Amino acid sequence: MKNRKMTFGIILGTRSYFNSALAKDVRATLTKVLTDNNYDYVILDEKDTPTGSGSMETREDGVKCAELFKKNRERIDGIIITLPNFGFEIGIINAIQLANLNVPILVQACDDDNDKVDLDNRRDAFCGKLSVCNNLYQYGIPFTDTTLHTYSINSPLLLEDINRFAGICRVVNKLRNARIGAIGARPAGFQTVRASEKILQRAGITVVPVDLSEILGMANAITDEDTALLNRIKEIHGYAKVPEGYEKKLMKQAKFGLAVEQWIEANDIDAVAIQCWDSLQANYGCASCVTMSMLGDKLIPSACEVDIAGAISMYALTLASGNASALVDWNNNFAEERNKCVCTHCGNFPKSFVKNNLELGNLGVLSRTMGTENTFGAVKGKVTAGPFTYFRISTDDPKGIIKSYLGEGNITDDPYGMDGCIAVTEVPNLQKLMKYMCKNGFEHHVAMCRGNVQDIVLEAVETYLGWEVYSVES
Repeated sequence: MKNRKMTFGIILGTRSYFNSALAKDVRATLTKVLTDNNYDYVILDEKDTPTGSGSMETREDGVKCAELFKKNRERIDGIIITLPNFGFEIGIINAIQLANLNVPILVQACDDDNDKVDLDNRRDAFCGKLSVCNNLYQYGIPFTDTTLHTYSINSPLLLEDINRFAGICRVVNKLRNARIGAIGARPAGFQTVRASEKILQRAGITVVPVDLSEILGMANAITDEDTALLNRIKEIHGYAKVPEGYEKKLMKQAKFGLAVEQWIEANDIDAVAIQCWDSLQANYGCASCVTMSMLGDKLIPSACEVDIAGAISMYALTLASGNASALVDWNNNFAEERNKCVCTHCGNFPKSFVKNNLELGNLGVLSRTMGTENTFGAVKGKVTAGPFTYFRISTDDPKGIIKSYLGEGNITDDPYGMDGCIAVTEVPNLQKLMKYMCKNGFEHHVAMCRGNVQDIVLEAVETYLGWEVYSVES
């Protein structure tokens, strides 16, 4: 993800019947919270409106705000409407409609102090927020609500809502313009990971394909003395334990990783799906796992088996959480505990997702048929315990839609005697989820990230992206 300070357009609503000093206080507090937490903002100057605080009331105020927002179109990631008092819907709705930024919108309103409801101090924002939201609904403009209907501008809930809103903005804005790399052809034996590029393109997601032979050609062109290659080998040694006797294979692995990253950079790729089964092993002589694992830790999600929809699912979680995501199989039942299951993959989990020591080895399943010589590069590690969020999108061609499911669970400390990357998980309503997946044609892959970001992804997908989503209750 490219680093840039997130910027919000601020609409400070007011109404002439109320004390404009209330708006000045809210302006000062909100902008300080944003600045102190590394957010930027765009707001009318205090002298731009008759109230003297840059707060808006009339259509003329709205036009001024819209012009300011349009000048900063490339900077503004979302709009925060804040109501120090009842506000006036006319200025607010005109600013949003005329600016036409098509970004997420947060509507926040301030509490009254019930011992200060005289004409100089009353706010009535509790009521005014309903009018603003009613107008947004009438105009067909989606928006996000705050945790509580109203609260003090000095409440810690303000920063919590802003941080959550920032996550929503990242998911929505980045997915609407995502570029997903597809390195190699989908393996013939994995029809389950088919995806419709045309349906994805309608959602603003571009799939950028490249033949695996082009990447291998780039890798083979890297000389053994190349400085970047030698640095990459050192990087891999610091990333995971490399068993003795594999230095030659490690060099091939490092060349492949460099070639993939060069192509990603040249094509402005946000997430990537790689043909890792089994052409790479047969025609180049190594696995792609450690490359994919390290990409994930650089917040470039990387999916197996050219699972394009899986890569998009990972990217959404990375955007929501700011952390690395992993692509796993819903793989094994766990004894008689039907809300537990083993989630695993051959070995491509990012180190920051595993939060444990990693060791490189051979692909367990493929090595049985292709030999250990051609399958080196798998990452092996047991994922440490903690909360996680899971998410999966799928393109449903008969319906012409993007559909998804979403939920949260916990990774446990339970041991499990299987090779590869292992995460023993506890997922509320797991059996109900499995029935839903089976009946609705979902894939066996699912994306996961650490932390609880279900509410962020749900709001982004349901309110702004308009994708069908099944949200699992905890």
